[in-house]
Amino acid sequence: MAHTPPEPDAGPIGELLAIMARLRDPKRGCPWDLEQDFASIVPYTLEEAYEVADAIQRGDAEDLCEELGDLLFQVVFHARLAAEQNLFRFADVVAAINRKMVRRHPHVFGDVAVADARAQSEAWEKHKAGERASKGIAADSALAGVPVSLPALVRAQKIQRRAAREGFDWPRIEDVVDKLDEELSEIKDALRAQESGARLQEELGDLLFSCVNLARFLDADAESLVRDANHKFEARFRSVEALARQRRRELRDCSLEELEALWQQAKRQSD
Repeated sequence: MAHTPPEPDAGPIGELLAIMARLRDPKRGCPWDLEQDFASIVPYTLEEAYEVADAIQRGDAEDLCEELGDLLFQVVFHARLAAEQNLFRFADVVAAINRKMVRRHPHVFGDVAVADARAQSEAWEKHKAGERASKGIAADSALAGVPVSLPALVRAQKIQRRAAREGFDWPRIEDVVDKLDEELSEIKDALRAQESGARLQEELGDLLFSCVNLARFLDADAESLVRDANHKFEARFRSVEALARQRRRELRDCSLEELEALWQQAKRQSD
């Protein structure tokens, strides 16, 4: 492993870079940190990003500050690995995002005028398309360049937006709802016909994809909607557990009618 001196900087960022350099020092560093590479720390990078989202969801500013620091450390870690291989340095990461933000905001840093946020978003996408072309990313499809590693709901909404910009879209939200009904009917038909598990899973995937499309029509983020639904279910289920304990009952021993009654009581308490 090549020894790369810490990048010159001042203040807390410089201290963080120095800490990272020490952790990766071949002689005095941390054994665990020294074993890592780009691929091995990807799960931690994703985890920290989700923990940032969780802190925002909970409205916990103190925790958000801490989680943003953890995420920043992941950026520094990746940059350190790159510097050791003479690929790029942390300063290059910062310089690149500075250039990108200025380039993508000519209405702020230049003399380009935009009518509203929608127009700005369209201009943003044009800038991104130009950047993809300059990187040699194939432009044979409007869907080119959408990362396959994105969470499924996020990627579904992104490719739907790309398709919609090309005119491949329903004209009315009622059409989207009709498509949802159609997909649900196909699942019911497959169940009645006792279709294979693979066929049912395919139909269920189509239904979920259509649900994401409805979220897009409502200008809502599908990933956030499901996250909110998870939070709501968890809160109500915990209430159901508490209500059952008050009655000295185990949920697994309750009848379906009892469970429904507990659920409805939990809903009333949360509303």
